[in-house]
Amino acid sequence: MLKIGVIGAGHLGKIHLKQIKEIPHYQLVGFFDTDAAAAKKVSEELGVPAFSSAVELIKSVDVVDVVVPTVAHFEYASMALRQFKHVFIEKPLSVDVEEAKALVSLAREANVKTQVGHVERFNPAFLAVKDRCDNPMFIEAHRLAVFNPRGTDVSVILDLMIHDIDIVLSLVKSDVKRISASGVSVVSETPDIANARIEFDNGCVANLTASRISLKNMRKIRMFQKDAYISMDLLSHKTEVVKIKEIADDEEEGMFSMVIDQGAGKSKKQLSVENPPVVPNNAIRMELQEFAESIIHNKPTIVTIEDGAKALDTAAKIIERINYIQPE
Repeated sequence: MLKIGVIGAGHLGKIHLKQIKEIPHYQLVGFFDTDAAAAKKVSEELGVPAFSSAVELIKSVDVVDVVVPTVAHFEYASMALRQFKHVFIEKPLSVDVEEAKALVSLAREANVKTQVGHVERFNPAFLAVKDRCDNPMFIEAHRLAVFNPRGTDVSVILDLMIHDIDIVLSLVKSDVKRISASGVSVVSETPDIANARIEFDNGCVANLTASRISLKNMRKIRMFQKDAYISMDLLSHKTEVVKIKEIADDEEEGMFSMVIDQGAGKSKKQLSVENPPVVPNNAIRMELQEFAESIIHNKPTIVTIEDGAKALDTAAKIIERINYIQPE
C-alpha cells in the first residue's frame, strides 16, 4: 500500500482527499494547506490529519498529490521530487514553460513516477472513442463555462483550453507547425474567451475555442479523418461515430445505414452511424488509481510529465500570439 499525502485542501483538494480514501492502493497519511483554519475544518470534516508543514508531510509519504493553485505547483512539486517522492501534479503543470522544463529534469533525475492531472483523458466519452481516432485531420473543440471566480488566477487558455490542447496533442502524432490565436479579457485581467488554430506538420488542423463567460456549459470535440467523423460530448458523456465506405452496386445495405449515390460512373458510399457504449466512471478517482497502478507495476503513467510540459508549451505559444495582437 502506498502512503500518500495531499498538498492543498481547497475545492479540488477536498475532492482528491475524498477519492483517495476510496482507493485501496493508497493509505492517506494526511494533507497540508497554508490556511490553518481551513485545514482544521477539512480535517474535522473528512477525518484526515492536517500537517503543520509541507516538509513534514512529504517526509512521511511515498506519494505526493499537489493540488494547490498553479502558481505554487513548482514550489511543492520540486520539493517532493528532491525527496525522491512519486508526484501527481494538477494541471497545468506549472505557471510557465521554464518551470515545466525544470520539473521534467527533476523528475528524470529522481527516477520516480509523475503524472499531470489532465483529467479529460479519463473522461468516459473520450475513453469510448479514443481507439477509433486514427490520424484525425481536422479537430474542432468547444469548451464553454459559466463564470466562476475560481480559476481566474490564470488565463482561460491555462484554465480551460489546456484540457483540449492535451487531448489534441495526445491524438495527433505530429509536431506543431504553426499557431494563430485571438482572445479577449472581459471580467478578469487575462483572456476570458479565446480561439486558437493549431496546424501540424502532417496537415492536421485543430480549432479550439474556450470561454469562461458563457451562459451555459459545453465541452464538445468533433474530429474528421479519412472516411470517418467522430464526436464526443465530454459533459453529457455521449459519443457518435459516422463511418463512410464505398459499396458495390450489388452489396447489401446495412439496416442502420444510409447510401449516397454519387451518380453514373461513381461508386456508392454507405454511411453508418454508431454510438460506442460509454462506461460510467469517476474520472478523478480513475486518474489517481491509474497513477497508483503505474507505481506499483512500474509502468508508464497515462499522462506523463512530458505530456504536461508539451501541453503547457503549446498553451504558452497561444497566449504569446494573443498578447502579440493586443491593441496598445
